[in-house]
Amino acid sequence: MRAIVRRRLRRFLGAGVPGAERFVNREARRHAGVDDATRRMLVGFVVPLWIGAGLADWWLHRRSGIERTAGTRESVIHAVMLTEAGFPVVLGLFCQVDAGVLAWALLGLCAHQATAFWDVAYAEERRRVTTTEQHVHSLLETVPLMAVLSLTALHWDQALALFGRGPARPDFRLRPKARPLSGRARAGVLASVALCVAVPYAEELWRCARVDPSLASRPRPPLPATPTLRIGNA
Repeated sequence: MRAIVRRRLRRFLGAGVPGAERFVNREARRHAGVDDATRRMLVGFVVPLWIGAGLADWWLHRRSGIERTAGTRESVIHAVMLTEAGFPVVLGLFCQVDAGVLAWALLGLCAHQATAFWDVAYAEERRRVTTTEQHVHSLLETVPLMAVLSLTALHWDQALALFGRGPARPDFRLRPKARPLSGRARAGVLASVALCVAVPYAEELWRCARVDPSLASRPRPPLPATPTLRIGNA
């Protein structure tokens, strides 16, 4: 990455500019530092925040008695959202981020937002969706956006190329990362996702299916599940 930045800056400045080489080296170091800091933020903050919010959301579903209220249908919706958000995470961990990976990330983000709207529209008429859970939902919707924006900034040339802009050509090949994360970092992320996201939501689905395995929409309760719905029915 640093070598690429140096080449681009040298072409831009041209030969014979006083202090050009020092400037090129300084900017290359700064660019590499921004790249490393963004990667550390993604792995050390954004992904753990998403995992923590997902675990909190599972606990709130359990506390609201999802298996007796919204049921298996909502739990399956949660599994769909986890897939939509998790697949781009796995791609970003192991594959070089190019136009193809960015396209998958954008597609997953849009699908996740649409499914989240469907989830809440179904759930709030059948179980109590508390203020705390709504704030957790806000995190679960915002964190994937943070991740996609960070990847877009890191790979701006391919982001432009994806939409037919800029000098670079879009690359849609799936290939290993040129600068892979450490084995410890990748193992830590995958283990955390498995233990703190996949296992709890599998338990939720199992718990709901034991009560009623049907994916049919549960009937609305006689009384609205939340006080705000009573206002609309007044």
